[in-house]
Amino acid sequence: MTSRIALVTGATQGLGTALVTGLARRMTPADIVYLTGRDPARVSAAVASLPATSAAVRGEVLDVSDPASVTRLAAELSTRHGGVDVVFNNAVMRVGPDDDPRAIVEEYTEVNNFGTTRVMRAFAPLLRDGGRLLVVASSLGSLRFLAPALHHHFDGLSSLDAVDAATADWRDQVRDGRARAGAWPGFVNIPSKIAQVAAVRALATERRAGDAERGILLAAVCPGMMNTPTSALWWDVSAAPTPEQAAAPLLSLALDQVKPDHHGELLRDGAVLPWRPTS
Repeated sequence: MTSRIALVTGATQGLGTALVTGLARRMTPADIVYLTGRDPARVSAAVASLPATSAAVRGEVLDVSDPASVTRLAAELSTRHGGVDVVFNNAVMRVGPDDDPRAIVEEYTEVNNFGTTRVMRAFAPLLRDGGRLLVVASSLGSLRFLAPALHHHFDGLSSLDAVDAATADWRDQVRDGRARAGAWPGFVNIPSKIAQVAAVRALATERRAGDAERGILLAAVCPGMMNTPTSALWWDVSAAPTPEQAAAPLLSLALDQVKPDHHGELLRDGAVLPWRPTS
């Protein structure tokens, strides 16, 4: 049997590490899980800290904000293995309540948004039959969190290039102050997560027929609120699930049977979250 190959971006802490551990526990000794991050020392430390698992875990440096880094690793995995079976796009730049959106939005979108579409472009063509490409997003990635006058920026986009262009336009408005004077929300997570889900929807539309025939799932996934130091900067998360607990339904999507109606959607706990407002 061909070894299954899994890749998790942004995997040196929190949910990313939990996803690597969960995959490696549920996969077989013939399989490989790649734990990736942009800092070589942190990647090595994360791999060394993992408990014993069934599948092998290998560390690889991957900076999703660097196009060359993404294309390099995709080419290397294609050469080594001929394809991939599971990809979790989990890399994220986190922001705190005191961060000025105008100062951080360029780096923020480079990681969270353009990093997402880079990973999708590079790794979606490598998916083997039954493969999964799952973008870790948020329940905020729904148009209902955006003023109706702004829905057209991200609704109905038909390509990743169109999503990147819409994201760049929003980024520029934040950076030069126009967003503050308009209807855009001040919390940059909202348009960013909506853009991530728009990217999933656009690529899923392009690939739908072929993915259905090959049993491939392309979706955005919401892990929900987690008890992490970053979330604690914004909310009281003392009663929230740990990253390990939040990873469980995401791992089911990655390893269990595909549901056709999940393709291209934003999923939470195995259920589809509406893209457009329901009322």
